[in-house]
Amino acid sequence: MRTSTAAVGSAAFFAVAPGTFVGLGPWLITHWEIPVSSPPLRLVLGVVLIVLGLIPPVHAFIQFAKAGGTPMPVAPTERLVVTGFNRFVRNPMYVGLLTAILGQALLFDSSWLLLYAVIGWIATASFVHWYEEPTLVRTYGEQYEEYRRNVPAWTPRLMPWNSRLRRVVVRSWRRARLGVVVLLRR
Repeated sequence: MRTSTAAVGSAAFFAVAPGTFVGLGPWLITHWEIPVSSPPLRLVLGVVLIVLGLIPPVHAFIQFAKAGGTPMPVAPTERLVVTGFNRFVRNPMYVGLLTAILGQALLFDSSWLLLYAVIGWIATASFVHWYEEPTLVRTYGEQYEEYRRNVPAWTPRLMPWNSRLRRVVVRSWRRARLGVVVLLRR
C-alpha cells in the first residue's frame, strides 16, 4: 500500500475507532462537564493524562502509515512495526487511549468513566489475546514471537527494545562461547 493511501486510511480509522472510544464514549457519559468544585490539582492531572495518553496512539498511527499500512486488521503493514512507542510496550495505542480515558475520569470527576475504562481495557485485552496476537503470530512468525518475548503487552519497559542489538549480543555471546569450547577441546 502506498504511504499516502495508508495515511488516509489510518486517519479515517483513527477518527472512527479511537475517536469513538476516547471521544464519543466519554462525552456520552460526562457531556464533558467539569464539576465546579473540582480541585485544581485534579484538573491539571486529568489534562496531563489526556495529553500524554494521546501521544502514543497518534505516533503509532504515523508509524503504521510510514510502514505502508494501517492499524486496521483489514489493511495491515507488510512488516512488523516495532519502532517508536512499540519498542516500550506492545500495545501503545490501547495503553495511550486508556490513559486518556483515565485522565478524563479525573478531569470530569466521573466514577462511571473509570468503570468505562475498566470495561474498555477488558474488551481490548480480550481482543488482543484472542484475535490480534494469534493473527500477528501467523503473519510475522518468529519475528513477532521474539518481539512478544521482549516487550510487555501493557506495562511499558523502562528502556526501549532493540532487536538488532539483541541479535548482535547473542551472536557475540555464541561466538565467545564457541571460542571457549574450542579452547577447552584443545
